[in-house]
Amino acid sequence: MKQIINRCVVSALLVGGIIMPSVAVGAEGVEINHLGPTNTLVRVKGGDNYLLLPVQEHFEDDAKINVLVDGKLEETIYVRLARTKTDYTVPYDLSRFKDKNVVLDIVTGQSRNSVRDAADDVCWDEMIITDTFDTTNKETKWRPAYHHTPLYGWMNDPNGMFYKDGVWHLYYQKNPYGSKWQNMTWGHSTSTDLITWEAQPDAIRPDGLGAIFSGSAVIDHNNTAGYGEDAIIALFTSAGTSQMQSFAHSNDNGQTFEIYEGNPIITLDTEARDPNMFWNEKTGEWNLVLAHALEKENLFFTSPDLKTWTLSGTFGKGLGAQEGVWECPDLFELQIPGTGKTKWVLICNINPGGPFGGSAIQYFIGDFDGKTFTSDTNPDGTVTTKWLDYGKDNYALVSWSDAPDNRRTTVGWMSNWQYAADVPTMQFRSANTVPREMELFVDDEGELYVASVPSPELLKLRDKVVDKASNKTIGEKETSYKLPADGICEIDLSFQATESDVVTFTISNPEGEKVLMKYDAKNHRMSFDRRESGVVDFSTKFPAVTSSPTFEKDGKINLRLFIDRSSMELFGNNGEFVMTNLVFPNAPYTTLSMESKNGDARLDDLKVYSIKL
Repeated sequence: MKQIINRCVVSALLVGGIIMPSVAVGAEGVEINHLGPTNTLVRVKGGDNYLLLPVQEHFEDDAKINVLVDGKLEETIYVRLARTKTDYTVPYDLSRFKDKNVVLDIVTGQSRNSVRDAADDVCWDEMIITDTFDTTNKETKWRPAYHHTPLYGWMNDPNGMFYKDGVWHLYYQKNPYGSKWQNMTWGHSTSTDLITWEAQPDAIRPDGLGAIFSGSAVIDHNNTAGYGEDAIIALFTSAGTSQMQSFAHSNDNGQTFEIYEGNPIITLDTEARDPNMFWNEKTGEWNLVLAHALEKENLFFTSPDLKTWTLSGTFGKGLGAQEGVWECPDLFELQIPGTGKTKWVLICNINPGGPFGGSAIQYFIGDFDGKTFTSDTNPDGTVTTKWLDYGKDNYALVSWSDAPDNRRTTVGWMSNWQYAADVPTMQFRSANTVPREMELFVDDEGELYVASVPSPELLKLRDKVVDKASNKTIGEKETSYKLPADGICEIDLSFQATESDVVTFTISNPEGEKVLMKYDAKNHRMSFDRRESGVVDFSTKFPAVTSSPTFEKDGKINLRLFIDRSSMELFGNNGEFVMTNLVFPNAPYTTLSMESKNGDARLDDLKVYSIKL
């Protein structure tokens, strides 16, 4: 890192009757010119390095930064530049502008009485040029060990996911310049095993049409768009003054994208976003489903070439959960177990309006004729509202295109819009869920539902058996089993509660913090209580009890619980019910306890696995 030299402020001078701007000498290679109480120019030289921007996390105002390269506007970014203290720094990549003059025209938006007041902001002292940016984990207490997270900064919806040549590509909504929502960009990570992720350069940056919101990507095997066989085509929402749909292509397997000069390709007079497309073998054309957000419905389009789209149908008006906006749709076909027949599943993420407040994932099962979707109904003609996850922290779930072996592999954003910007982390914000396979199942009453099954790759995470038991009685006297010292583990247990009212499983740490999971045998429901799980006071919406139907009638339950440093994902009966919830314990959970009320239950089998890290 280059040495920082002392900064000297020169006050505004009256020269020849003209007031000259205040000039500050910043770090080596950085020249700072204060033009007024809210306007500052920062001059640097492009090269193989970064300009570090100091950020104050809880400051309200974003500074607007127009980046000029050789006098031409390159882009506009928004950063919470530090005023009184620096919480962390973020890098601005100068390598794109080698040997060019780079000027940051910064408008702080913060009221100042004078230039001298503005010059006192700490950001000017700590804005330096460096050859490297340290992404070493600084938040070991809560940064996940085996879930995908951004190296730094904010992340929300997964985007544009596709599988090609043995590599899983995961794009995601990213703010490269802070850990709160802003500057929406497609970040990019890759994996060969769905477990270990490698960060890649950002793939699609904001442009003249606006920020880059959510979308999808496909492999154009037949060169329908004209960019070559197996070109990667991405569609996304350009979000400027209005929302419109845009196109980009890649000929290097998704590492870089070229923006289509004819954008936007879909425009409407109402708000719509998050295009999700796929090739329909039955009709020989492309289909696209688009969230008609405020209308709380989905729109369907067809296309021969991925550029020209024709509206073909609508679905959802007045159906399902209607309390919030509809977002991030997905549409795919699944086999009905034991029949050889198929049904279509329409995923519809909604915010707010989830069963426990805030964000959630609803879905519909029905038929798709290549033009529009028709939902199955109950005998009385109504449409059941169905939820894919009964926790608070799984949202924007979508699937990979071209997944191997006809798998329908998905991942979600593991947070909730109620408090996503307030969780107690700063170096990074948010993680993805573990990958899950979508499957259909039939309940005891003959109704179809979607199961979320942990992807088979997750079995490779299992390391040593830390504790185990079989054929044990669960009674009113609590029995306990140990978890790994770091609390990072998978718990696989099966039990029967045919003669019990309530079976309680407690995950706890020496600090007295705990999560309670209770099976209500009478009502066939499982609940998840995180009100005493650790740090919960950052939002009144965070302490909560969620509950799920268990879709069984015999009291026989299998649970797989994935525990990471700041999350728990509970899968019941092969994913027939799921609860995903964040937790922020002050110390790792190290104990699993069990008890049964009003009758004994039986622990058929228990294994606690440490995780290979």
